[in-house]
Amino acid sequence: MVQASLNTIIEAIQPVDVEAVQAAADHLDQLTKPPGSLGKLEELAKQLAGITGITVPKIGKKAVIVMAADHGVCEEGISAFPSEVTQQMVMNFCSGGAAVNVLARQAGADVICVDIGVNAQLEHPLLYSRKVRFGTANMAKGPAMSEQEAFQAIHTGIKLVEELVAQGYTLFATGEMGIGNTTASSALLAVLTEEAVEHTVGRGTGIDDERLRHKQAVIARAIELNQPNKDNPLDVLAKVGGLEIAGLTGVILGAALHRCPIVIDGFISSAAALVASRIAPLSVYYMIASHQSQEKGHECLLKAIGLSPMLHMDMRLGEGTGALLAFPIIESAIKIMMEMATFASAGISQTDNHTNS
Repeated sequence: MVQASLNTIIEAIQPVDVEAVQAAADHLDQLTKPPGSLGKLEELAKQLAGITGITVPKIGKKAVIVMAADHGVCEEGISAFPSEVTQQMVMNFCSGGAAVNVLARQAGADVICVDIGVNAQLEHPLLYSRKVRFGTANMAKGPAMSEQEAFQAIHTGIKLVEELVAQGYTLFATGEMGIGNTTASSALLAVLTEEAVEHTVGRGTGIDDERLRHKQAVIARAIELNQPNKDNPLDVLAKVGGLEIAGLTGVILGAALHRCPIVIDGFISSAAALVASRIAPLSVYYMIASHQSQEKGHECLLKAIGLSPMLHMDMRLGEGTGALLAFPIIESAIKIMMEMATFASAGISQTDNHTNS
């Protein structure tokens, strides 16, 4: 039943519009500049055209969706912070005091904070309560969750995007909060890419060498115990993943379903993007990688998905902070398409596809 439902979602995701991509490329070549001289901005403009099916798309409302959940594996002492920080930070997001709130205000975006699996009963007028369960189980002792729960979290992300699209949102970014989620993300990366745990596990919130070795051992034990099937991304997600990662997987798939660009944040968001790409390969074409974080394994994750980050800012906070920095760049690509003069409209000669100097 779960796989059948997943197959329905996969089949509904369409390829990008190649005719719109070509129309955007033709338009870019008529603008008053040497061809290709705006580099990645031009590639971005063409990608946005393909995603939306519109040569010069317009950006409506913008949102960063911050999925929050707890991780049972924290019982193993793998984080520098206690699990209670998850719920405390959720309240901080809702009151507007976190880094993601500051950068969202700067970018003109809304923060959509979602309780998909926090291990506490939380209430706030701005909180989207979509709890699947009160945190995952300890993956070092058994599966983090059932396949049904993993699918429910994915479906929750998809339905949320559907809700927001109906409200006029057209540009989305992924964000997350969950103490212990670099452990789950590292485990997902190790299984889905068959990379050694030593290459996928980083310091997360800033653990020392001894705790890093312990974290690596815990992840290796969880993988050995649960035996996740690398060819079944839902099985991997259920056994060694997290609820917020599953929710973000749904957000990414939902954006692809609705032909909206989805900006991928850091390590945890990219783990969700990797799962989404293995579930529905066409979803990759709707993803925009914002930055490469300091977290060990993020470069490997991006390569596994086939994404190239726009920024290198030495960030490792998560929350959606890096993705929000990419919003103005995305809007700049569209502004170029909308407002820049063509050779014909500006009365500028065009020789061998270059401007006269």
